Amino acid sequence: MRRGGILLPIFSLPGNYGIGCFSSEARHFIDFLKRAGQTYWQILPLGPTGYGDSPYQSFSTFAGNPYFIDLERLIEKGYLKKEEADEAEMSDGSDISYALIYKNRIKLLRTAFDRAYEKEYEDLFEFAKDNSIWLDDYAMFMAIKNHFDDVSFTLWPDDIRMREKDAMDSYREMLSDDIVFYIWLQYEFYHEWNELKEYANENGIRIIGDLPIYVSPDGADVWSHPELFQLDENRRPTRVAGCPPDGFSPDGQLWGNPLYNWEYHEETGFEWWKKRIAAASNLFDVIRIDHFRGLDEYYSIPADADTAVSGEWFEGPGMKLIRSISPVLEEKGSGIICEDLGFITDTVKQLVADSGYPNMKVLEFAFDSRDTGNSSDYMPYGYPKNCVAYTGTHDNETLYGWLEGLDDETIKRVRIFADAKESDLAALTQRLVRITVASPADTAIIPMQDYLGLDNSARINRPSTLGGNWIWRVSSADLTDELADSIREMTVSYGRLNQKNIDII
Repeated sequence: MRRGGILLPIFSLPGNYGIGCFSSEARHFIDFLKRAGQTYWQILPLGPTGYGDSPYQSFSTFAGNPYFIDLERLIEKGYLKKEEADEAEMSDGSDISYALIYKNRIKLLRTAFDRAYEKEYEDLFEFAKDNSIWLDDYAMFMAIKNHFDDVSFTLWPDDIRMREKDAMDSYREMLSDDIVFYIWLQYEFYHEWNELKEYANENGIRIIGDLPIYVSPDGADVWSHPELFQLDENRRPTRVAGCPPDGFSPDGQLWGNPLYNWEYHEETGFEWWKKRIAAASNLFDVIRIDHFRGLDEYYSIPADADTAVSGEWFEGPGMKLIRSISPVLEEKGSGIICEDLGFITDTVKQLVADSGYPNMKVLEFAFDSRDTGNSSDYMPYGYPKNCVAYTGTHDNETLYGWLEGLDDETIKRVRIFADAKESDLAALTQRLVRITVASPADTAIIPMQDYLGLDNSARINRPSTLGGNWIWRVSSADLTDELADSIREMTVSYGRLNQKNIDII
């Protein structure tokens, strides 16, 4: 069945108080998707973010971002006063100011917690018990991190960094109120998200969520389960993740994430991965595994390296992991999308084929072989049915911005391909969107910015850069019925109409 969807991160939603969240605006966007005849809403990872604000560097692979908790909902429940939220500075413009969010939003949530605790104690206790497998360590990690002014846990005193029993007991008692606060944040996050997802599903919209392949070096996962990773005796990474040099980055990309101890994972039957996939399946209807090629081969860089140049390739778990998590996916009824972008080898292609999961095709890559090896693989006319077609992803330029930056020869090739003689980039942008939606791919996902024809000021992320990323927000004034109807017309024209919403207009 052919389907369509739109990529828009939660933080990019419109609304009050500085950042997109699980507010009424999120429900309005679901209504927009329904009117537009879409099947999918694709979002980015939901985990709590730290330095750099990247959702791919989260303090936990299981926890949710407290920034997404709806303050207006807390006001309605009587846990906050409207004037308290209104007086807290959380925005200095249309884009997200994480400095202001960090400074003021958690304070408001602490105020709400103090008022909510007694009323929600029993439900909170049950939530903590049901999620103890990860929540206890996460809440304690965050409380200790806050106690030490948010420095990396690798800089904590040795006794608590190494989780010595006396130290754990001492900090658990000393920070008990803070630990319960961080548990409540997760309770509220999950309660709100589950309601929002239920609303989406009731309206025929399925959620595609992102699962970063790696975890943050400064996170509860590494602190509480060092055996899962390639660490030294002091629990610091010996090798870290990244990408080798390519046409875009002569020094490669040094991500800094600790690499997995795959031998240990295999010995345990990939138990941690099963739990991780089960948790993601509870959050999302379809899981996009980021950097899927790292399961075939992973790039390993010495932890003390300044660039990624000195890295080496090592064999990953491949189908052994896929076979282990498949029963979990079947039980949960969840789908998988392989993010297999970049320079793809024959062995990666074979892993994707053996898994049976759909992979990704990005239109922008069809005209630039610097990173893809074979740009013809990304020409829409050649897409297989079992793939997901995109104009671009959160890591790419917007389609309009990409066109603006092309050299004369390449833009000429694009125009010939799109049969667009005119020089109007806005018209060419929409023509390329239409070509992507018309492709043979079973699923086509278009970033919201490309439907709006926005330039690179609306770009989500510029890989390997700090600052100015993850901050773009759509305006509610842009999400019009007219736009939804035009998207619906295109969706109908190319056989992607969500059959559950066939009579919506």
